[in-house]
Amino acid sequence: MDDMDHRILSALHACGADPRVASAARGLSLAGEHGALWLAAGLAGAAADGARRRTWLRGTALVAGAHLGSVGVKRLVRRARPTHVRPLVRTAGRHSFPSSHATSAVAAAVAFGALGAPALAPLAAAMCVSRLVVGVHYPSDVAAGAALGALTARAGARWMRGGVPDVSYSGRPA
Repeated sequence: MDDMDHRILSALHACGADPRVASAARGLSLAGEHGALWLAAGLAGAAADGARRRTWLRGTALVAGAHLGSVGVKRLVRRARPTHVRPLVRTAGRHSFPSSHATSAVAAAVAFGALGAPALAPLAAAMCVSRLVVGVHYPSDVAAGAALGALTARAGARWMRGGVPDVSYSGRPA
């Protein structure tokens, strides 16, 4: 797995040789630091959608919780960041597993997507890829972060909706 992680990272990091790609990846990395982009999106949703303000705020809390959870896992696992590529950005910490950017991005895509903001999913995917382009995570770090974010958002979905069950298209609780 380490060899595959190294090869995929090297290939995607090479895309950063294009200044436009590097600039976009750096911008995403900066915007996603500490989950800031996703927390701002949740607060904007709460401000714009007064009828579902509490639901948006709970979704934002799920995103923050997912991010904090990833930081906790990072401190336990203590996997070093990649050293075989030169990073294009500075990082807040030394540890790479899981990617906190991926965790908060996917948690936001799942939670806010359920509130009618599907446009966040492609942005979350771009955020995940950006962490490889800038060379600060292995693909397995990003995959683990994405899984943690999705699981956190799904696990908290009922709470986010205030205890209302998720109803599938068949009309039965999912």
